[in-house]
Amino acid sequence: MSRGLKWKISTVLLGVALVVYYFSLPATLFTDPYSTVLESARGDLLSAAIAPDGQWRFPETDTVPEKFTVALMAYEDKRFRSHPGVDVLSLGRAFRQNLAARRVVSGGSTLTMQVIRLARKGEGRTVGEKLIEIILATRLEWRHSKDAILALYASHAPFGGNVVGIDAACWRYFGRDARSLSWSEAALLAVLPNAPALIHPGRNRAQLKAKRDWLLEKLRDQGHIDAFTCQLAQEEPIPEEPLPLPRNARHLLARMQQEGLAGHTLRSTLDQHVQQRVEQIIQDHHQRLLGNQIHHGAAIVAEVATGRVLAYVGNVSNTRNYRGDDVDVARAPRSTGSILKPFLFAASLEEGKILPGTLLPDIPIFINGFTPKNFSKDYDGAVAADRALIRSLNVPAVNLLRNYRYEKFHTLLKDLGMTTLQHPPDHYGLSLILGGAEGTLWDITGMYASLARTLNRYFTLAGANKYILQDIHPLTYRLASVDTTAVAGEASSVLDAASIYQTFDALKEVYRPGEESGWRYFNSAKKIAWKTGTSFGFRDGWAVGVTPDYVVGVWVGNADGEGRPGLTGTDAAAPVMFDIFSQLPGNRWFARPEAEMTRITVCAKSGYRNSPLCDEVATRWVHSRGLQTGACPLHRRVHLSGDRKYRVHSNCEPVDRMVDVNWFVLPPAQEYYFRPHNVSYRSLPPFRKDCQPSSAVVAMDLIYPKPGARIYIPRDLNGQLGDAVFELAHRNPQSTVFWHLDGEYLGSTQRHHHLTVRPGQGKHILTIMDESGDMLEQRFEVLSKM
Repeated sequence: MSRGLKWKISTVLLGVALVVYYFSLPATLFTDPYSTVLESARGDLLSAAIAPDGQWRFPETDTVPEKFTVALMAYEDKRFRSHPGVDVLSLGRAFRQNLAARRVVSGGSTLTMQVIRLARKGEGRTVGEKLIEIILATRLEWRHSKDAILALYASHAPFGGNVVGIDAACWRYFGRDARSLSWSEAALLAVLPNAPALIHPGRNRAQLKAKRDWLLEKLRDQGHIDAFTCQLAQEEPIPEEPLPLPRNARHLLARMQQEGLAGHTLRSTLDQHVQQRVEQIIQDHHQRLLGNQIHHGAAIVAEVATGRVLAYVGNVSNTRNYRGDDVDVARAPRSTGSILKPFLFAASLEEGKILPGTLLPDIPIFINGFTPKNFSKDYDGAVAADRALIRSLNVPAVNLLRNYRYEKFHTLLKDLGMTTLQHPPDHYGLSLILGGAEGTLWDITGMYASLARTLNRYFTLAGANKYILQDIHPLTYRLASVDTTAVAGEASSVLDAASIYQTFDALKEVYRPGEESGWRYFNSAKKIAWKTGTSFGFRDGWAVGVTPDYVVGVWVGNADGEGRPGLTGTDAAAPVMFDIFSQLPGNRWFARPEAEMTRITVCAKSGYRNSPLCDEVATRWVHSRGLQTGACPLHRRVHLSGDRKYRVHSNCEPVDRMVDVNWFVLPPAQEYYFRPHNVSYRSLPPFRKDCQPSSAVVAMDLIYPKPGARIYIPRDLNGQLGDAVFELAHRNPQSTVFWHLDGEYLGSTQRHHHLTVRPGQGKHILTIMDESGDMLEQRFEVLSKM
């Protein structure tokens, strides 16, 4: 073979060897599964989940503590910073030791070679394997910096039991992160990967301590620590057994795993101190609620400005017995109860359908079988809209929704961020405002925060455009930059500042439970706009509160839907919410958006815009669209006799002898329920006997059945046909009322106008007449006998 051919073959072989060498190191050294690690916004460990292979192996770190680095190189590889991945002197020394002992007593491996051995787990300690480690170690040095190689070692070295990597080891053995290692702890971790079985609880303690103390003395001799530091470090005890990792925000950790983020270190928006305090508050109240067999609760705390979540408690930790406390009820759809009423109130204000004090009817209603009732089972007859919101009355809310339209309200809720409305509006109907739909604590807390954010933003934007639609957004638990700068944007929002302000202004007056009831008497007390909700059957208790800075949402109940007596938003959830607010700083309140509001006079009794007939007026700030509302329709000019005892008219009394008076007059049905609650209310005087009643004022009204009603007649428990109870309201309690059904006389009633009727199936005409000759006729239909 010629010399030229030999040279070419050698060149090709060398090229092949270089290519093989270049590609010999896998692109990814370690394919092990990692634990999922949840951190706070400041990097504090909140919780972690074990890796799928049962190891506590945190994701790779890129920072190795300086003390650990010094101790590790002193113990394992003192020339690490200078060699190319292989230390020839160490290999020579190991060869001589092994030859003298006639067995392997030293491997002479550098830290770089140990990284390769960790990556090639399961390979035997043979000469051939050692050569592979040498080759791959030099290739690793070519690819990575010394610090990166140290980080790979620290992330994958075994530290005893199922603990892998320095981060997991620090938490398991010392209960804190690697940033605050002492010299004693750094020396202990440096010797452990060389003999990880020594950390086993209950054995080898003396041997492990001896190895650590020897390394500390070596560090002293090398000048890394002084004698006093060495002595103190040697006095530190060896960990007795692995410690449990923190378990804060465990439901958020599980949520992020389910969202495909498992195996990573997840930096959240949570504040560690707020999270821990909220968890403790939930647990404290859990002990109280357990007495009523209420087993679960959830809470969310978030910043209004950014929507960043500061505390996320998906459920309590039931230490007595497991009752489904792994269920994240903060994301579970639950009946909303009354928690959505503020959004309807604000929407009605914005459209100019009501003013804050407008009287709404609060009487029994029957709508195609839907018969909403107030929580107290009582009726006020008529109640101011803001008072109805404060007291969370159901019937006025249903009447308000009928006026606003449930189809529009359905769209509004979706626009505000309610993601659980999976059915069309007709599926929910008017029950939408009373818990007929399900919502999650996550969504609803975010919706309240969006309203507060919109109101806050109003004062930071200049010019005509005062809103940006991006202010309506869900809460976030992922730490990312949030743009909070004020920039002009859309000219409108889902709800505007004036309607939100008036809603919050009303909600801050909601009666607070327990010790919070006297909050108005303390200057330092927080003003909180808050609302509760209680679902049908006492299954869910809600409380959501908001300030300009924070929003707090609380849910209490049983995850399986079991109802409990007394499980209400006010009694069960609100005390938790107020305890959480007591831990949050600040005491600001929302500024009034006067540019969108107008100061007008309103009728003090009806809450409508003032009319010339109103005898008592008040001045109030209202939404500018409130000017669209009409003047008070409940005040009338009535003509009385000279002694003011009777109503008269020009057919029976000379005009010059009449006394004209402005009178506050409610419809008969409303008056029937209003009068017992308002002793100052004066019913219209009766007509004088010689005067025929004027048709201008209705004397009576049917409470049930309503015009065109379609009703069912129930059966009794014994299977016999039951009865329907018809009810009438009359202005004059002393009047006698005569009842007729399809022309047949049924009977008469006085004072309390209730009549038991058993109509047959089909269409009927109910005719009612009082002793003054006023007559009322109502048509209804009996569909069937149930």
